[in-house]
Amino acid sequence: MSNVFYTARKTLRNYANGGTVLMAATALALLVVNLPFLTDFYNGLWVHEIRLQIGGFNLFSHNGHPMSIMDFINDALMAVFFFSVGLEIKREILVGELSSFRQALLPIVAAIGGMAIPVLIFWLMASGKDYAGGAAIPMATDIAFSLGVLAMLGKRVPISLKIFLTTLAVVDDIGGILVIAIFYSSHINYMLLIGAAILLGILALGGLLRIQSKIFYLGIGAFVWFLFLNAGIHPTIAGVLIAFCVPARPVNSPKRFIKTIRRNISKFAHEDVERLESKTILDKDQMNWLKEIETASDKVISPLQDLEDTLHPVVNYIIVPLFAFANAGIFLGDLEFSSIFSGVSLAIILGLVAGKFIGILSFSWLCVRLGFAPMPEGCNWKQMASIALLGGIGFTVSLFIANLSFGTGDPYLSEILNNSKLGILVGSLLAGFLGWFFLHLTLPKEAQDQGDSAD
Repeated sequence: MSNVFYTARKTLRNYANGGTVLMAATALALLVVNLPFLTDFYNGLWVHEIRLQIGGFNLFSHNGHPMSIMDFINDALMAVFFFSVGLEIKREILVGELSSFRQALLPIVAAIGGMAIPVLIFWLMASGKDYAGGAAIPMATDIAFSLGVLAMLGKRVPISLKIFLTTLAVVDDIGGILVIAIFYSSHINYMLLIGAAILLGILALGGLLRIQSKIFYLGIGAFVWFLFLNAGIHPTIAGVLIAFCVPARPVNSPKRFIKTIRRNISKFAHEDVERLESKTILDKDQMNWLKEIETASDKVISPLQDLEDTLHPVVNYIIVPLFAFANAGIFLGDLEFSSIFSGVSLAIILGLVAGKFIGILSFSWLCVRLGFAPMPEGCNWKQMASIALLGGIGFTVSLFIANLSFGTGDPYLSEILNNSKLGILVGSLLAGFLGWFFLHLTLPKEAQDQGDSAD
């Protein structure tokens, strides 16, 4: 795997850079909520209503009530996040690390272990207690945060190890999506759900017919999201299902695109090329030739890849950091330090740090030992153990599931939610530091040859 495609390297770099912004947003949230003169502003900001209304219809409404800014972030913007995740999952299954069973098996098995053992640890510690409903909180791995930690080590990290961690986190996201769909849906309105299913059927038909218009998928998808939100199914699931309908095949093949370029470029005579060395207005024919190339460019990139590439910076630099800023604000004034070592906080910390480590490493070892899958190229078990620690950075999806579990507005559950956030923050930071420290010790001291630059 010495040569990795440009798009794969670009994706890894985007996630790594996004992880840095995510860390900054989290630190800012903790700072703002704990400054006396900003606490009330921070807490009051999220309750303001938000509307996108035409006449009596408000798209940003739930059961007839306008969404608050916090609801908009958690239910609308995070639906875009999961839409992006759905696009990535579909691409990985078609042409990525999940397209080859043998290639995908190790991160899939590792992810299963990394979900099962943390949930088991949490369940054993929480059985019979009032926070038992948060068992899914420590099962998540945050791609952006974990790759942001890897980015601190630069090119010392083998590209195969980065791809293993990314693929593991993608499978982890699939597990999280299933948990949200199964356990966090209630009071289902079947008429609205049937309406959403019909619209999804139209989107799926559009995909089969290779309708390329992104407005078609995003426009109808907005109403699918609205129907899911009001039908009692968590709207982030709509984002994933809409993504699966987006066609992955372009209208034209790359070969046809190249022929179009060559044909139109050849129409420029030698004297045209000489004249066009200076800035000048194009004549009608020249504009038509270049417009044909532009149109062909649009038709050679599939809507799935185009949307995924467009959304990556929006998700990584805006949506996820905004979610973190809104949800990671833990007021430390009312917390007792001892709460870290008890209750839901301790269950989450042990699930993220010990559970993820044991689950990822043991399941990976068994998979390789039994000959089902090879080790990532150029990696050893010390490095795999370090990656297993990084898998304990649950952060974004862990916070999301914690809000679904305890964010009902009940004062008693709000206290559990605050302690859950503390556990997620401490567990993720501890897993991130330990993973970075042991990778620093076990990785080669010199940078690895990772093919052509992604820049």
